[in-house]
Amino acid sequence: MNTVSESIVRDMSLAHSGHLKIDWVKEHMPVLNRIRERFEKEKPFAGLKVAISLHLEAKTAYLAKVVQAGGAEVTITGSNPLSTQDDICAALVEDGIRVFAKYNPDPAEYKEHLIKTLETRPDLIIDDGGDLVTILHSERRDLLSQVRGGAEETTTGILRLKALEKEGKLEFPMVAVNDAFCKYLFDNRYGTGQSVWDGINRTTNLVVAGKTVVVAGYGWCGKGVAMRAKGLGAKVIVTEIDAIKAVEAYMDGFEVMPMSEAAKHGDYFVTVTGNRDVIRKEHFEVMKDGAILSNAGHFDVEVNKVELEALSTSKRVVRKDIEEFVMADGRKLYLLAEGRLVNLAAGDGHPAEIMDMTFALQAVSLAYVNEQYKNIGKKVLNVPYELDAMVAQYKLEALNIGIDKLSDEQKAYLDSWVE
Repeated sequence: MNTVSESIVRDMSLAHSGHLKIDWVKEHMPVLNRIRERFEKEKPFAGLKVAISLHLEAKTAYLAKVVQAGGAEVTITGSNPLSTQDDICAALVEDGIRVFAKYNPDPAEYKEHLIKTLETRPDLIIDDGGDLVTILHSERRDLLSQVRGGAEETTTGILRLKALEKEGKLEFPMVAVNDAFCKYLFDNRYGTGQSVWDGINRTTNLVVAGKTVVVAGYGWCGKGVAMRAKGLGAKVIVTEIDAIKAVEAYMDGFEVMPMSEAAKHGDYFVTVTGNRDVIRKEHFEVMKDGAILSNAGHFDVEVNKVELEALSTSKRVVRKDIEEFVMADGRKLYLLAEGRLVNLAAGDGHPAEIMDMTFALQAVSLAYVNEQYKNIGKKVLNVPYELDAMVAQYKLEALNIGIDKLSDEQKAYLDSWVE
């Protein structure tokens, strides 16, 4: 495979910079390094093709190299137009991985890159947001027959997968990596919590302390965003549609109210719901002058950009990744990163140590699907607990942390209904 001639990237001269970034994250991903050592010996993907659609930055690149080390022919594309890093793409091509991705392609190019990735006829896939799965199940069903299964990274992607499964239309097994303990407890909470504020702070260069942050959605990602906002000194308001999560947010010390009321108070807004039109016309109309809008959900639909632009008398880019919308009454509202994932479109995404665990889960889940695809049926699967616990144990060992073990007597006691 001549990856240079077969790939679509912006500039191969950027490869050196990409290699440095990949080398840096490799040094901070001990769990994935351990998985790589195992894959190099066992070659679980020997003779197979793997297609990957993820946010194409250094940590993803290293996952691709780990899968490659397992014997796979790997093709990768981005899962968001603004999170792809061109130097990473060039470095991967030099490392023998086929790449179809550029930073900020137009919508037609972005779609073309996804389709070209699937036209390599993969045996296994790793998806983020369900783009590969959706194309396979709709316009390119001719590419379905060889796919054994795969793994999905996000809440949004799993919602799409479960909708397919419910309708009886899912054509191969997919592991819901997002629902694993080592994903949502650490990646969604601590990773999203930190990386969202990394993206907002580097983009705006404004203080958070003393201001009011509105977090829409109190799932694991929302919990992390709210927790980090509080740590930065902000007053935090949470909006929710789920009564249980709303009570949890209240007991965690946050104000809880509908968006119609919260919109009047917020200096910063962060949406993390996975749904559309969370912030819309009636909310823009009552926001403060200078309010900053951002999204940390997978798709750029949580802040209604069409309605925001329709309300504005002018729009301009005032700083990289910041659009200013001037309202008829003179108020100015600011949208970060075009309403796309602010932590990746305007930042470098989650810390390497966090993605170490998530991508280790992706790698071992992919190997699991490859081993079991004939037996598990066409459905959405949870990550087996044994794999989840193994990743956590590897993490503890990398941190030189030991934990207790049950004695035989303790195990017997827990398994018994008598004292």
